[in-house]
Amino acid sequence: MTPMPGDRLWGWIGPLLVTAFAAFLRFNRLSVPDAVIFDETYYVKDAWSILQHGVEWITLPNPASNSSWLNEQIIAGHTSIFQACSGTACGEYVVQPPVGKLLIAVGEWLYGLTTLGWRVAPALFGTLAILVLCRVARRMTRSTLLGCVAGLLFSLDGLEFVLSRTGILDIFLMFFVLASFGCLVVDRDVSRARLAEAVVLDRFDRAGPGLGIRKWRVAAGVLIGLAGATKQDAVWYVPAFVGLCFAWDLGARRTVGLREYLRGALVRDGKWLPVTLGLIPLVTYVATWSGWLLTSTGYDRNYAQLNGVNTPIIAPLYSLFEYHKSILEFMTGLSTPHSYESQPWDWFVISRPVSFYWSSYTDAAGAHVAAKGTTGPYVQEVLAIGNPAIWWVSIPAMIFCLGWWLTRRDWRAGAAVLGVAAGWATWLPFVSRTKFYYYALEFEPFVIICIVLCLGLIIGPATAALARRLTGAAVAGVYVLAVLILFWYFYPVLAAKIIPYSDWLSHMWYAGWI
Repeated sequence: MTPMPGDRLWGWIGPLLVTAFAAFLRFNRLSVPDAVIFDETYYVKDAWSILQHGVEWITLPNPASNSSWLNEQIIAGHTSIFQACSGTACGEYVVQPPVGKLLIAVGEWLYGLTTLGWRVAPALFGTLAILVLCRVARRMTRSTLLGCVAGLLFSLDGLEFVLSRTGILDIFLMFFVLASFGCLVVDRDVSRARLAEAVVLDRFDRAGPGLGIRKWRVAAGVLIGLAGATKQDAVWYVPAFVGLCFAWDLGARRTVGLREYLRGALVRDGKWLPVTLGLIPLVTYVATWSGWLLTSTGYDRNYAQLNGVNTPIIAPLYSLFEYHKSILEFMTGLSTPHSYESQPWDWFVISRPVSFYWSSYTDAAGAHVAAKGTTGPYVQEVLAIGNPAIWWVSIPAMIFCLGWWLTRRDWRAGAAVLGVAAGWATWLPFVSRTKFYYYALEFEPFVIICIVLCLGLIIGPATAALARRLTGAAVAGVYVLAVLILFWYFYPVLAAKIIPYSDWLSHMWYAGWI
């Protein structure tokens, strides 16, 4: 067992300071722009209808056709924005599960149908993700400094920053995936300690003792279930995490000296994986649909009854199953062209970021909007774009980590690369599927871990010569400073500052950013 850092107090103070810095960035001017931006037009209304009726209801007019309509209703002070309906006519066809919308609804319950109301939950979870990453990276690297660097880099990335300030689902998806992975990392340490102690104190056969159902894996199962209940994309992390757990169990039993480590990993530990990372996520996922299951107005809620199935419990679950067949068909077949769509190989080079909001004005105060079809001398934008110093550097960092894992068998590098692959490579077969750059947020924490692992190698081990450590620390420090400077440089187009058009144009480094 590699010991944890001895600075236990700073192991919390450092990450909390980084998190406080991230919180200030995300909550400052959170209501700017005071408008419905990008896909908020869907999730804001869905969240409000869940809050009012327990399930998504149809809105008038169609949100896809007039995104400014909801904002006009807010300004006018009208919150009864849903049509009067009865029975099954109310239900709206939605393809995204309810958890992210439920969290947005909490903010709307606290602050009303306002920009603050629907953005406060994303800002909170985006901030908490910084703390979780600090602690996870600290545990993986056994370095409080590197853990804090990981959180700082994440807090200074424009993509995470923008999605933390937007009422859509991806920030929740990323948080639950990261938190689930963090629980598995904790379980790795705890289970290795238990295994070592059991082998020393007791006598077992050559496969070793069984550790039973492990609480940290149960927590990981619940969290990955919540991730899937935010966006179904998280399903790919289930087999990835199962493979990771099996590899770690195998390595632990081999390291402790058990001769039949394969049988031990498969039988003693592996028999519980279908429960902790199979059944528990599934039950968690289904439970989050309780609003749809317990009401009669959800879209296609009465499918079973209309098809002759009236058995209690079975009927609503059958309806839910048929509904998900329709969702799967829709999600895999979605190929509507979009001006901001991109392919997975575009994401690391940031060739096509997504403009969430754009407006132009005739004055610097933003009091007068430019005439329709024209661009005024002052503009305001929310551009979902990552920090180039992070995303461009991540390419060699991930390649190095892959080679480091293959040659040195470093479990940390392997876990980080697997985390990236589960969120990125799984999009590659769906070439015709409409995709956007901000989908990359799902696996960005693993990208940051790859970079931090490389920074740790650059700084060098604690036993290295002082000159070696100082040189490595200087190189790492210059890199972190470059990330900070680029975040400051792009901040105006991330946070909807009103700037001269010429200034905005200078931030558009090539045509794909416009």
